[in-house]
Amino acid sequence: MDRMDNFDQVNFGAEPNWTVILTATACGTGALMLFLNWFGHKQSWKKIQRAKARKETSLQRAELAVLQFNESHPETDTSLILSLSLAELSKQLKGGTLTPEAVFHSYVEKTLEVNRRLNCCTEVLLESWDQLEDIGSHKDGLLYGVPVSIKDNIGYKGHDSTCGVICKLDLPATGDSVLVEVLKRQGAIPFVKTNVPQSLLSYDCGNPIYGLTLNPHNPQKTPGGSSGGEGALIGGGGSVLGMGSDIGGSIRIPSSFCGICGFKPTANRLSSRGASSCSRGQKSVLSSFGPMARDVDGLALCMQALLCDHMFRLDPTVPPIPFNQQVYQHSKPLRIGYYENDGYAMPSPSMGRALRETKALLESAGHTLVPFSLPRLSYAMHELVLRGFSGDGCATMLSNLKGGPVDPSLRVQIIPYGLPRTVKKILSILIKPIVSALQVCSIQRGSSVQDLWRQHADVEDYMHEVMAEWRRCELDVLLCPMMGPAYNHNYPGKLTSALSYTIMYNLLNFPAGVVPVSTVTAEDEEELRHYKGNYGDLWDKLYRKAVTGGEGLPVAVQCVALPWQDELCLRFMREVERLFREMKK
Repeated sequence: MDRMDNFDQVNFGAEPNWTVILTATACGTGALMLFLNWFGHKQSWKKIQRAKARKETSLQRAELAVLQFNESHPETDTSLILSLSLAELSKQLKGGTLTPEAVFHSYVEKTLEVNRRLNCCTEVLLESWDQLEDIGSHKDGLLYGVPVSIKDNIGYKGHDSTCGVICKLDLPATGDSVLVEVLKRQGAIPFVKTNVPQSLLSYDCGNPIYGLTLNPHNPQKTPGGSSGGEGALIGGGGSVLGMGSDIGGSIRIPSSFCGICGFKPTANRLSSRGASSCSRGQKSVLSSFGPMARDVDGLALCMQALLCDHMFRLDPTVPPIPFNQQVYQHSKPLRIGYYENDGYAMPSPSMGRALRETKALLESAGHTLVPFSLPRLSYAMHELVLRGFSGDGCATMLSNLKGGPVDPSLRVQIIPYGLPRTVKKILSILIKPIVSALQVCSIQRGSSVQDLWRQHADVEDYMHEVMAEWRRCELDVLLCPMMGPAYNHNYPGKLTSALSYTIMYNLLNFPAGVVPVSTVTAEDEEELRHYKGNYGDLWDKLYRKAVTGGEGLPVAVQCVALPWQDELCLRFMREVERLFREMKK
């Protein structure tokens, strides 16, 4: 009993020293946090090293396979194969003039060379050699024997779809995405995955895993994003057809920056099943998957191949609407709306000139051009686009960035979202006088389900408002400027305001495509020196710096149609392409 009494006195009778306890707890917690942080970064570094090792192994094995093929097939005319359009390449493959083996190895060889210069690939898909051996069973496919590059986030069995974020490493897809399955069924051979910006929510193209991708026309420039690896590879000649995704211009911007054609279909015209995302569940501004190619006929052939019964069976949520070849091939004159300046972000001199030259060519070809403007554009950008994207305070995107470094191009975009909500409100008041309203709104967020429902209703109302104006003008299609020329590296993250030219058609869910029509001239560069923009604010000054030094770079225009009129949009793109080709003859 005495010992028990003493025990009670020692352990429970004495007054605890809370200072010592709290200090020890704080030190222990701090040490634990430091250890977990160190351990987390160490694990992230190991993941990155494994991903880089997989990439290097695949490149080396692909190079060896190409060398072996070239030794046994010295008669292969690689330069001829690489010069063919997709339509002509497909024709010769089906006719037997070219073999799938020769075409495949020619493009793998060129891809390896382009990747050495531009760092546009994340991994060669070595399983494509197995598919090549069995390609004869798919000779009836519309893309028989055509090598196809695919964006990193498109699922391919056994391979990561990283979206450029570390948390998605070492999570290989358990099966092919619907797009990959349909491509294979149509005889295409997906053979390489291409690089993206971290989180896909940027139109630069670099991430901490695979590094920075360069523009094929000027390494000091970005290829754009988020389908930047696709744009660089196709623009550099390493692929004849690629698949990308577009949530704010992510197909159209790299197509414009790299001098190729790109098409964003109506959302859910093509299946997104099996693809990865860092913003899944966001429904205000819709994402689309679509093709990128050297010419419009290549885009149309890809759409025709994908819009088949096999895709409709694999993903019954996709409307079973086959490609309408009759609409695509129609030649009747069009009534075309146009604008040179959207009133929100003033176009660069080359953008404006490209639009005016396109308008003149279309008028000379017998089409009717009608002035058009998007109603209440500032309201749509501030209240609908930005509030839609940041409805969760960007918590979903930020959760995908945990556990590793943030790419410099993305860091400037996400800094405001990491601040406490009260600080965000104060900051928005303080910086409003010196920056564009878009940047102010981007640090705010909705606060309830009711806010989100109201925002969705507002988007729907705005879509009908725009379509009413479209009908009032009796338009078939719309011609508008396309962002460009390619920016200097690290500027896209600072210039989200420039996205008004592309992201509006994701908000509206209008199909939109890009056609290169010109290049930047010395006169454009001289005019750029006096560029003031629409507001003369910090973002207009940054924009001038972003596009400076672009002489010789591609410049494109954008073609738009109403929802589900994808074939009409492509038909309009083909007409623009035809007119410029004839002008250059």
